[in-house]
Amino acid sequence: MSKFATATKRVLLGRPFRSDRLPRTLLPKRIALPVFASDPMSSVAYAPEEILLMLSAAGASAYVFSPWVGLLVALVMVTVIASYRQTVRVYTAGGGAYTVATVNHGTRVGLAAGAALLVDYVLTVAVSIASAAANIGSIVPFVANHRVEFAVAAIVVLAAVNLRGVRESGTLFAIPVYLFVLGILGMIVWGAIRTFGFGDELRAESAGLELAADPDQLAGLGFAFLLLRAFSSGSAALTGVEAIANGVPAFRKPRGRNAATTLLLMGALAVPMFLGLLYLADAAGVVMAEDPASQLVNAPEGYEQKTLVAQLAGAVFEPGSGAVWYVIFVTGLVLVLAANTAFNGFPVLGSILAQDRFLPRQLHTRGDRLAYSNGILVLAGLAIVLVLVFDAQVTALIQLYIVGVFVGFVLSQSGMIRHWRRELRHETDPATRARMRRAQAVNVVGLAMTSCVLAVILVTKFLAGAWISIVAMAGFYFLMRAIRAHYERVATELSETSDEVTLPARNHAVVLVSQLHKPALRALAYAKATRPDMLEAVTVNVDDAETRALQRAWEKRRISIPLKVVESPYREITKPVLDYIRRVRGNQPRDVVTVFIPEYVVGHWWEQLLHNQSALRLKTRLRFQSRVMVTSVPWQLASSKRVSSRAARRRRRPVAGDVRRGLHDTPPEGSGTRRGNGGTGA
Repeated sequence: MSKFATATKRVLLGRPFRSDRLPRTLLPKRIALPVFASDPMSSVAYAPEEILLMLSAAGASAYVFSPWVGLLVALVMVTVIASYRQTVRVYTAGGGAYTVATVNHGTRVGLAAGAALLVDYVLTVAVSIASAAANIGSIVPFVANHRVEFAVAAIVVLAAVNLRGVRESGTLFAIPVYLFVLGILGMIVWGAIRTFGFGDELRAESAGLELAADPDQLAGLGFAFLLLRAFSSGSAALTGVEAIANGVPAFRKPRGRNAATTLLLMGALAVPMFLGLLYLADAAGVVMAEDPASQLVNAPEGYEQKTLVAQLAGAVFEPGSGAVWYVIFVTGLVLVLAANTAFNGFPVLGSILAQDRFLPRQLHTRGDRLAYSNGILVLAGLAIVLVLVFDAQVTALIQLYIVGVFVGFVLSQSGMIRHWRRELRHETDPATRARMRRAQAVNVVGLAMTSCVLAVILVTKFLAGAWISIVAMAGFYFLMRAIRAHYERVATELSETSDEVTLPARNHAVVLVSQLHKPALRALAYAKATRPDMLEAVTVNVDDAETRALQRAWEKRRISIPLKVVESPYREITKPVLDYIRRVRGNQPRDVVTVFIPEYVVGHWWEQLLHNQSALRLKTRLRFQSRVMVTSVPWQLASSKRVSSRAARRRRRPVAGDVRRGLHDTPPEGSGTRRGNGGTGA
């Protein structure tokens, strides 16, 4: 089983990387852009659609406000990107809002930011994959009918690719992301040329459908609330900005400048795509209903509502043409890959939190391929749970979305304002102070805008599902505090004291035996070699005939070590041994008991099921006994020796370049080293 698992791991992930290869895995800007910015760029595929879906409650006449809502979202995006360009230049160690808030506001505020971002990353994966299933399902009915299975499979594949390493996954994902940008921008440009240059009328397949308007949404506070809901849903386009701030350590040097440039490139691509799709939706007369069955009045029988991108592609290009298939396919593909932003942000943030002892230490270490493997697996598992619970429905999942990321935005911006205030106290150079003042002003504007957006999101989405995200953030927060408290308790218990240098007064050694065979004899010999103060063998009487046979064999071999028989009227092994060890240990605080347990070493996983089960239960229980030491005495069976010898032969077999590097002095026997000309032996 072990060999099979190792071989499978090597096939899926590749050969492990040495630690000194880490600098070669750092990302240039052309790769960092699709790795960290694929989520905000791909969110333009569903953020405009969500604006239209929210406005549909007031009827198609409300669509006239969609460009203004889109402009406001774009303004917020530009402001946040400008603000985070300041952040990545200052905090190049990564961690984003968590690091900024911790340094400038304290541990508790920083932990709140970290919890919010962890929740948002999980939702990023779930929403992106669900949206990909919806887009691909618009042209592939099988995906539409099995969207949950598709989403789970996509998450598993993404996790496997990311386990191969950041550089490898980035190179693999770069081409689809750039193809998506080319497809969306090309569709926008061609649609603009057709409408302005040729005077053509774009017409989506849903143009002309009538929406049944909800009277409560048509005027007054109801309509204002509807506009705010549309704005909050469209703000999903801002997700992923935080990932670059978290992933600064993955950039090539100079890290801060390269990360800031990547943020600028991301905004230069995402904003035109977002606004361009809203323009095309207005020009083509797209009608999107949150509930098509009840809202669409004159829809033909059997009408299935396609995604916004699918409808726009059919309106701009010839329906059924290769261009339509291209746009829909790369959109679905990049929405799958958009989750890769979270797969690069979540593990890095998890590693930083683990380093600060707020998450398990296993999340801090890198795997074989220098990626944070455990963080990748945790993210994939949590995202799969969300997809299953919410049935891969984008509209249901998006109500939980973006709360966490805007909490991070607010705490990050307020932290940066404090940072500049602190720096200005000590800076005397006028030019530098002027630059700091400009940066502080950008962060002030960013704080004001993100605070307003967060308030809107909480008001409009709380009952729709945002409360679930808030509960999840609180759960992460208290869980991380509990983990930190545990690590602190352990550190206190393990701190050096004067008692640790005191030697035990007496060592009472106990060898557990069931029959007198070679493993038992080895354990007796090893225990005797340790020179304990007292040494005895112990057997548990669960069968009178076997116990008498053991006693006769003991006497026949004239073993000098006394054999103690512990009675077990209920045929148990573990409890009688534990009771006896407690009696032997006594109440002397400086006395210890060392228990020697013979164990078989087997070569196959199925053999392990047939041996060592009693020993495993005993070791597990004995570890909870104070002043009791447990020593395993292994006995290698023939199957384990064969496995060991095969492994040794493989290690002796040199690979290309070993002799040149000095890793193998001479060729192995029988290698057939040849000399002379023409390959003939000398």
